[in-house]
Amino acid sequence: MMKRTVLYISIFGLLLAFGTTQPKLMTDQFVQADWEIYSFHINSTVTSRYATTVINSRVANRKDESQEIEFHVRIPKNAFITKFRMFMEGQVYDGVVKAKEEAKKQYTEAVSRGESAGIVSSVGRTLEEFKTSVTVAAHKKVTFELTYEELLKRTLGKYELQIHARPMQPVKDFGVDVHIDEKAGISFIDVKGGLSTGVLANAVTKTHVDKQASISFNPSVDQQKTCESCGGAGINGDLVIVYDVNRSRSLGDIETSNGYFVHHFAPSHLPRIPKNVVFLIDKSGSMHGKKIEQTRTALIHILNDLAEDDFFGLITFDHSLAYWKRELVQANSQNVDQAKQFAQNIMDRGGTNINDALLDGSRMLNDNPRKGSASILILLTDGDPTSGVTKPEQIQSNVMEAIQDKFPLYCLGFGFDVNFKFLEKLSLQNNGIARRIYADSDADLQLKGFYDEVANPLLTDVTMIYDGGANLTQTNFSQYYSGSEIVVAGQITDNNIDTFSPRVVAISRNVSIVFSEEKGTTELTDDSNIQRVWAYLTVKQLLQKELQLSGAEKEKLKNETLRLSLKYNFVTPLTSMVVTKPTKETTEVLDKPIEGPPPRGGFTFGSNSRNVGSTSQKVGLRRSQPRAGVIFKLQRRPISGRPGVASTLAGSGRGSQVSPNFHAEVRPTFAVPELLLLPTYLPSVFAKNHTQFLHPAEAPAISLCFGIPGETILRLFHLPTGELSVNGELDTTKGFKTIVVHFETNGTITLDTGDITIEYGQQEQKRSWYGGPPQETTTVGSATVITRNGEVDITIGEMHLIILHHRISGDQYLWPVVKQKPSHDNAEGILAQKPAVYEEEHQPSFTRLKFNNQEVNVVSKIYVLDNSLSPPMPIPCWPVSTQTALHAPLGNFVINSI
Repeated sequence: MMKRTVLYISIFGLLLAFGTTQPKLMTDQFVQADWEIYSFHINSTVTSRYATTVINSRVANRKDESQEIEFHVRIPKNAFITKFRMFMEGQVYDGVVKAKEEAKKQYTEAVSRGESAGIVSSVGRTLEEFKTSVTVAAHKKVTFELTYEELLKRTLGKYELQIHARPMQPVKDFGVDVHIDEKAGISFIDVKGGLSTGVLANAVTKTHVDKQASISFNPSVDQQKTCESCGGAGINGDLVIVYDVNRSRSLGDIETSNGYFVHHFAPSHLPRIPKNVVFLIDKSGSMHGKKIEQTRTALIHILNDLAEDDFFGLITFDHSLAYWKRELVQANSQNVDQAKQFAQNIMDRGGTNINDALLDGSRMLNDNPRKGSASILILLTDGDPTSGVTKPEQIQSNVMEAIQDKFPLYCLGFGFDVNFKFLEKLSLQNNGIARRIYADSDADLQLKGFYDEVANPLLTDVTMIYDGGANLTQTNFSQYYSGSEIVVAGQITDNNIDTFSPRVVAISRNVSIVFSEEKGTTELTDDSNIQRVWAYLTVKQLLQKELQLSGAEKEKLKNETLRLSLKYNFVTPLTSMVVTKPTKETTEVLDKPIEGPPPRGGFTFGSNSRNVGSTSQKVGLRRSQPRAGVIFKLQRRPISGRPGVASTLAGSGRGSQVSPNFHAEVRPTFAVPELLLLPTYLPSVFAKNHTQFLHPAEAPAISLCFGIPGETILRLFHLPTGELSVNGELDTTKGFKTIVVHFETNGTITLDTGDITIEYGQQEQKRSWYGGPPQETTTVGSATVITRNGEVDITIGEMHLIILHHRISGDQYLWPVVKQKPSHDNAEGILAQKPAVYEEEHQPSFTRLKFNNQEVNVVSKIYVLDNSLSPPMPIPCWPVSTQTALHAPLGNFVINSI
């Protein structure tokens, strides 16, 4: 029987990991005799700031039987995959970029013919990951080669090319080689990152002569084992190549080749323009805790950095607005100190009135025009609009009317609960950009880092003009900041360089200035990348424009984006790469990555359900995360019963050891290929007529899971003051059939699988789960209720609750999701419980979970549906008793009436 080995590679996270088809998380434990990475190389070539990177990994199967090797790669957000190849037994297998729908069709046809196929898919507007696999015969080798391209962005006076290497095994022939060739000349180059320090420092070789530079990283096997972040698993860390180019010409560098040009415009030695900046800070209840603390810290640092000739305003908002001052004031020491005191006292509470904050911030800038200055509006929020105007389209229309292209709007989205596409569209419509702020320990540094990028405007109203040019990328820019760069590419009409004349018109401190061509500014080269830079920029900008459009205009733009993506072999959100692999008579493997992550995070599936030999089948489950990939592999064996029909998962209620021959089948409750799990321990979470619950744990620990019998009425959340109570009645197995929210003395929101009823005093309103307006907002007393298709968003004071309506295979049920809890230490109910805190102690045959007051032994992790996601997705958890998870008997949470 064929064995399976997984090769896991990522560049900007570059990972290699191997494991077997055991039902457990892939770890760094390897059987070195089974396989060997005998060569691992990353080669990156940069010309005109355009980087082409090739990953080449050669793996040998050292076993006496065939085994499957899987290749999984993650690349930088802004990169496009352009090529993938596999070399095996003298044959070359090339990936082909297709329109996404055509790629899916080709995949399906390959599967129906019994061939193996893999797909590279883009995730949302960024390309997240690539995965494919191939069966390697005994004592044979395979070579994987992946190519991707990206335009390096200049930020704070430097370009950065980041490479993260983690082969998970010391490799004899290991190397990273970077070659940079810049016609303008390289002003400086440096190598940073963890892989350039300590014992690895002398493994880095750097050469720099005028226009060219090379960096090589060739650590020995011993160095790969002994570096600070290394060990038996080898290298694990980053190489960051940092450089900039000479800037002797005011017009910048213009290179032409084969009828195309690229213009890098970044003039230096310009006087800084005083700025008018208004900060709009979300202080709604969802900003509670670390978020608001980090926001305060970052805001105080930013205020310290304001120049005295800057003017600024500061507005905080929840369901209403709070002002430090109602007008812009000068950033003198007295005003800055007072503003810092205001920032220090920002407290989180209430809903999220984004519309009024943006309109009043715009008013402050419009009411205080200053000649020779640059205005900037910066919004920081972590959630959707829940107060005031809440329809995104109406907010966008209001803000565009208020700003009228006078200044840029920058939107910073804190965490993953925010509607980032809404912020992105809002920013793009108003000449700005949106940036996600990750809710990590360095969030304050991320906020400060973004501000530093826009802190020093040098030009406003920048217009790039190219007589004799055509098919130009973006040519109008609201502002140009110190340390940044404007890049424009296009075609030269009739390839006639003599009629091509570039110039730039901009405003500097209220004075119009022109940057015109000097003799020798335009340089003719034989660099074939110039055309690809044009294609890359064009596709990127078309994708941004498409986000802002609708209807026929959007479809036309989409078709043009697709045409260019296919012509230049770019894997974009509109295309996929299909790899058709060799067919084996005795083994057939399917591996189809699914796009993700889901809207609220979670898991995506790769369905592997082909026969291997005569007895084994495989299923893959892959978790999608923003920064790092994790693969779970689960195995099943044939079970009795009709194929495709889910068997009942039953346990004793106390949990029991399951025979190795027992294999439980779980049908996922949404439209993806069936998921088959091999649990070795079934507690009450899988008992018949029990509903599965997940209790979160403090990171990095995984959740606990437990079961509660169906048709139980539960206290979900209750404040002893009586001002708020949430109760729910379970159906037989899936979830809740009714949830009731009681607020104030006479307010009730009743949600069942049929409809939503809002009662307040003598008033009663009915809402439907589906078929109504895209979004409908109702405010009664202290409650704001927003209904969307399959979702109800409820904000009452500091409480922010979402009720999801799931429709799965004919069944309907509800599930509550708490986005923010009131700051009451004495709150009661299942949803009021704090995250679990425990330590894991791994034993040979079980794992011991050590809580403060007890210890629990569990045999293995299992996977249960996380109903807080839409659609529900399986996640790993430790199965425990209800009392262990809730720190109290179930009876403490059961009530008689809803």
